[in-house]
Amino acid sequence: MAKKLGFGCMRLPLLNPADQASFDKEQLKRMVDTFIERGFTYFDTAWMYHNFQSEEVLKEVLVERYPRESYTITSKLPIMMIYTEEKQRETFQRQLQKVGVDYFDYYLVHSLNENTYKNAVKLKSFEYLQQLKAEGKIKHMGISFHDNAELLDRILTEHPEIELVQIQLNYVDWDSDSIQSGKCYEVICKHNKPVVVMEPIKGGTLINVPDEVKKMFKQSEPNLSVASWAIRFAASQPQVMMVLSGMSSYEQLDDNTSYMQDFKPLTEEQIALTHKAAEIINSSIAVPCTSCRYCVKGCPKKIAIPEYFSLYNQKKRFGKKGFVTEVAYYNNLIVDHGKASECIECKKCEKICPQHIKISEVMKEVAKELEL
Repeated sequence: MAKKLGFGCMRLPLLNPADQASFDKEQLKRMVDTFIERGFTYFDTAWMYHNFQSEEVLKEVLVERYPRESYTITSKLPIMMIYTEEKQRETFQRQLQKVGVDYFDYYLVHSLNENTYKNAVKLKSFEYLQQLKAEGKIKHMGISFHDNAELLDRILTEHPEIELVQIQLNYVDWDSDSIQSGKCYEVICKHNKPVVVMEPIKGGTLINVPDEVKKMFKQSEPNLSVASWAIRFAASQPQVMMVLSGMSSYEQLDDNTSYMQDFKPLTEEQIALTHKAAEIINSSIAVPCTSCRYCVKGCPKKIAIPEYFSLYNQKKRFGKKGFVTEVAYYNNLIVDHGKASECIECKKCEKICPQHIKISEVMKEVAKELEL
């Protein structure tokens, strides 16, 4: 049986955090080597990750260094930025070239929601993926999904040819009214499809948890990291075939692979502990941003949305007043980016936000807190 930990390529190690294409390639090669040495094989990338460079760097650090049969690659059709069938075909061929492979093991229609699903139907994306499968250019077709359980049920009913579903699933979002991790998982189980989990650590949120949660986890299992609880919670769901972790350092990879090499599902008591942790964490997060950066590309004012949300969350969490470190960092960012107060409420970002954050509204709050 394949090990359940996958290497997510959306948060790779960088030499300069401000430059999404400044990959620390030597560290990344070491991470890939250790990952494969320890028996893990699954890599997940996409067209727009790391400023459209993730697929290319994966070619350099993995594809050009290992035989094709030794790893599994997933990539995705960026349906949110494709509007013709011709562009759809061109994009797929370009992706094969960027990654340097003849086929993808898994290929997903990326980030489906109410709007992008309509586009996928219009462009006959599911028929196109079936054609690619028949030609041997993809082994399995699927979707990644960011919307409610009702829509997911409709999509899987209308397209039984979908072979797997990638969803955001973690213990904080399990009972969420907006993300609906638990409800979406139940829908996928009903349709008997394998589940691939993204955002099990919710963009790092489930590492930087309140001290009360850290203490609770450490009392239960002193030798395991806080992150391990999030990864293992996701992997403990029976229908889950793979849990993706966006590992941005060797230390993170070393930790994740250490407890996932011989994975043991959480007990009922441990599951209950994660639900208790979720209650504590949800009460401490102002904006549930995971820094996926989907919102950044189309912003007409070049507002650094994820960075501003991170600073805002830190300031709100610790109840800081006046001019604090977060304000200083904000002032650094606005040299090259639009201010939060300059948001024109075009809502392009809101249409693509996987977390369904009302970004234009929150930007007003960010401006109040950080523009002093």
